Amino acid sequence: MTGIQALERLFPNKKPKLKQIEKIEFEYERHGTLSLIANWDVARGKVMTPSIGPTRTEQDLTEHIQKTIKTDEKAKWIFIVDQLNTHKSESLVKLVAESCGITNDLGIKGKEGILQSMDSRAAFLSNESHRIRFVYIPKHTSWLNQIECWFSILVRRLLKRSSFRSTEELSQKILNFIDYFNQHFAKPFVWKFKGFKDPD
Repeated sequence: MTGIQALERLFPNKKPKLKQIEKIEFEYERHGTLSLIANWDVARGKVMTPSIGPTRTEQDLTEHIQKTIKTDEKAKWIFIVDQLNTHKSESLVKLVAESCGITNDLGIKGKEGILQSMDSRAAFLSNESHRIRFVYIPKHTSWLNQIECWFSILVRRLLKRSSFRSTEELSQKILNFIDYFNQHFAKPFVWKFKGFKDPD
């Protein structure tokens, strides 16, 4: 989740009167933006190993995946991701190869072997025989990735109505919200969508 703004409301919100909602101050001062990289544990319904920082680069994602894998280094990991280029990176291939004990020659980025192209890297990363693998959802189907559903919860329950004086305060409030959510609201999402009906 990129571009999370630390917006400080210039004036306090107006308290709600009887049968009215709280009125949020619309004028604000910007204090920068953050990116949140997080995992959704579909079996337990919890947010795992959140990483918050100013960028969402190839290195940021690889370090995040490495941090996640270290929580259980013997486990089988399946990461559901979109088609973003950082999800098919050279450093991610090298991390998976090292973590899975794969000693094959990976080739050279842009020239040959597994590292040659995004397609060849994605094929390696999605290989079902690997203990750590990635499943790439099709374009324009973000709703298939359950972390996106949780991001909307974060926006509605924390970000939309809050005021933050700095990116540090924003980061801490997000981490506090994740802890609170995991303790009090964590449960798997129940899919109710049964597919589109053919009009014929």
